[in-house]
Amino acid sequence: MKVETLLPVGKLDPGLRQVAMRLDLAMVPALAREVEELGYDGLASGETKNDPFLPLALGATTTSRLKLTTAVSIAFPRSPTVTAMMAWDIQAMSKGRFVLGLGTQVKGHIERRYGVSWAPPSARLREYIGALRAVWDCWQNRKPLNFAGKYYNLSLMVPLFDPGPIEHPNIPVQLAAVNDGMCRLAGELCQGIRPHPICTPKYIAEVMLPAVKQGAAKAGRELDRFDVIPSPLIATAPTKALLQERIRDVRSRVAFYASTRSYRAVFEHHGWGDLVQELHRYSVEKRWEEMPQRIDDQVLDTIAVIGTYDQIAAKLKQRYGAVATGIEFGIPLQGPADREALAAAIRELHG
Repeated sequence: MKVETLLPVGKLDPGLRQVAMRLDLAMVPALAREVEELGYDGLASGETKNDPFLPLALGATTTSRLKLTTAVSIAFPRSPTVTAMMAWDIQAMSKGRFVLGLGTQVKGHIERRYGVSWAPPSARLREYIGALRAVWDCWQNRKPLNFAGKYYNLSLMVPLFDPGPIEHPNIPVQLAAVNDGMCRLAGELCQGIRPHPICTPKYIAEVMLPAVKQGAAKAGRELDRFDVIPSPLIATAPTKALLQERIRDVRSRVAFYASTRSYRAVFEHHGWGDLVQELHRYSVEKRWEEMPQRIDDQVLDTIAVIGTYDQIAAKLKQRYGAVATGIEFGIPLQGPADREALAAAIRELHG
């Protein structure tokens, strides 16, 4: 199993507080080098408090074998040509190690945070991917740019703005996915999916992978190199006593996701649809402190992976070994012992 880590590395636990930290870009070259030395296969960069592309460009300067993945870049606020250019640059400077992970975000964020008009995400993302590849084809194979669709129309590429061919032009595209429609699109057009942290192995196996296969069958594609890389919710610590704080963090994270109706399909698949309705009402009423109390141990243990450092790799392999080609995983590094534990866990996940 391939193992990736998400920036920032080794700063906070994998629970709720991880999303609260802005990455210091000046630290990225050293962090990326450390990630490679630890034995990781890939480094991922998300779009929360930092641009997702800049850290990977910096990481490319100090590494030689890591895959460098946006996990994920939000597609629609950027024109396909802008995304194509950023991906082209990082692919060239990394000598073919870049992976473009794309996500759609929900309507409220697209309209009210990014200021972009909303459209049905699956149809729009299908066009977006086609437009990206039309731009890349124009640059690499010297073909006229001619992409016409409902949402994107591209027909102008003059020499001044054409970067020309690169050595590794085939940039893999992965999609963030929860629902079956996005999985079908990935199976039809892309090289992988990145299941949301809320997606359980059961949901991946019974909903997501069959949808991927349907998409591939529609396109007449084989899936032998198709990646499935979940980023599970993990509660881990060096001792059982310290683990309890991590469990509280992750229980809060599960409660937050359960209040978001976009993820309802996962909970319904496990028979917990009423929980989503209840917690969504709690969130509207701003009853944040009460929400984690509604996540019982059965829900928590089904969604999150819980264990001490010496247990966590085996538990991840047991849960995801049959449904994933890789996994996003990390533990906080607060000293040499943590670094040794992380390196040992990576070796075990590889085995």
